[in-house]
Amino acid sequence: MAGNFYSVRCGDCENEQTVFGKASTEVACAVCGTTLARPTGGKAEIEHEIVETVESR
Repeated sequence: MAGNFYSVRCGDCENEQTVFGKASTEVACAVCGTTLARPTGGKAEIEHEIVETVESR
């Protein structure tokens, strides 16, 4: 079973970027550096607003 990708909006600078739902490393905002997601060993903990789910292909 594959994971999904999510379009996540940074709560600090409003930048939107795509985050893998099972990220194995911490994901930072490409603009301001705020942590958007943290790995948990399975599904990543996404700490900001999920704008949409982009289904895996």
